[in-house]
Amino acid sequence: MSIGALDAALSYGRAAGIGKSGGGLGGLGDLGSGSGIGGSTGAAASGGFGNLVEQMVTDTASSMRTAEAASAKQVAGKGDLIDVVTAIGAAETALDTVVAVRDRVVGAYSDIMRMQI
Repeated sequence: MSIGALDAALSYGRAAGIGKSGGGLGGLGDLGSGSGIGGSTGAAASGGFGNLVEQMVTDTASSMRTAEAASAKQVAGKGDLIDVVTAIGAAETALDTVVAVRDRVVGAYSDIMRMQI
């Protein structure tokens, strides 16, 4: 899986709550819990990278639960198929973002460990 610089920047912005939008593909910009610029960005800066990753994992788990609930409603005949597809798309995007961040962190750690002192 190859991630370009623009994709990474957009994913990081979504995770930090920057550029949050109500429209689009099921509110994919709703990964962060801040209210636009300066919302959770200040909290992430004061809390550090660990808090940002924790927030991303929590939001990803929440979106996966939402997708699971939408799927269960659809199976029971009480949900709308569009809601299921939207929820699954949001969960997939959130999971892809977390996996991309994890891959970059593991790669950075490997680079650091290969450095000669």
